[in-house]
Amino acid sequence: MATITGIPQVDLSQFVKGDASQQAAFVEALGKAFTEIGFVGVVNHGIPKELIKKFFEESERFFAQDLEIKDKYEVKNGAGQRGYCSFGREHAKQSNVGDLKEFYQFGQELPEGHELKDVYMDNIYTDELPEFNKTARELYQAFEASGAHLLEAIAIFLGLDRNYFNPHIEGGNSILRAIHYPPITQEPKSAIRSEEHEDINLITLLVGASADGLQVRPLGQDWIDVKALGDGIVINVGDMLQRLTNNKLKSTTHRVVNPPRELWYTSRISIPFFLHPRSDMDLTCLEDCVTEETPLQYEPITAGEYLDERLREIGLKK
Repeated sequence: MATITGIPQVDLSQFVKGDASQQAAFVEALGKAFTEIGFVGVVNHGIPKELIKKFFEESERFFAQDLEIKDKYEVKNGAGQRGYCSFGREHAKQSNVGDLKEFYQFGQELPEGHELKDVYMDNIYTDELPEFNKTARELYQAFEASGAHLLEAIAIFLGLDRNYFNPHIEGGNSILRAIHYPPITQEPKSAIRSEEHEDINLITLLVGASADGLQVRPLGQDWIDVKALGDGIVINVGDMLQRLTNNKLKSTTHRVVNPPRELWYTSRISIPFFLHPRSDMDLTCLEDCVTEETPLQYEPITAGEYLDERLREIGLKK
């Protein structure tokens, strides 16, 4: 059975296939997790197990290639939004030391004639590993579908129309990232595999990593080890959703710590999907989330403006 340790767990099939009472129970459980800890484990999420397994395998093949090959796919002025991003290039916003990771990103693909077709960078596909490209496209679409169900439940919890997020995420600027944390070969300069940070987007969907290391720190609490067992995935609130809800839903600090010294020789791969809206989505705090007890915390900004600001803070955009 799929379980997630350290955080609450919900069953997405209750919402997608359940009756009204099951849906209401799911919405309440999801909302409680996101208001209290900002993280939740999800089982029966609808993302095919074999597709996840294949993308892990293809990712391992890509990162095992010589640096000369990988470097062909890095866009130096692309803010890391497509293709390869070399080891140590990204850092947490409060740090100048690069994380101990490299990654590859795939973005939105739209048909000819779509109004946003020319807005996004084209995806960068590898010549050496066509299955890496194909599997990424399929997994991206599966993540989008599951993410849409979760946002529908979030909208209901917030008292919005259940379809509130749909026009904002259709053709949205989401990112599928394959992350490789290589073996540690010398004493790190103070960096860990991924320094403590919050995600930029609406929600993040993370399939189980190939090794331990993920920790979350809810406000006022100590670090909690989080691990997905079996087929479960981990979902967390991003800064855009926290901002939209005036801190009602929590974008919780998290990190990936280094393994014990005796396991430095091991590597780690993880696959997050950062669900972003269209760049023109207004992130002005929802009226119902602003009260005397919870006064307005944020100035109006669009999703595109906020993304641009954050990419500069983490060193991907100059």
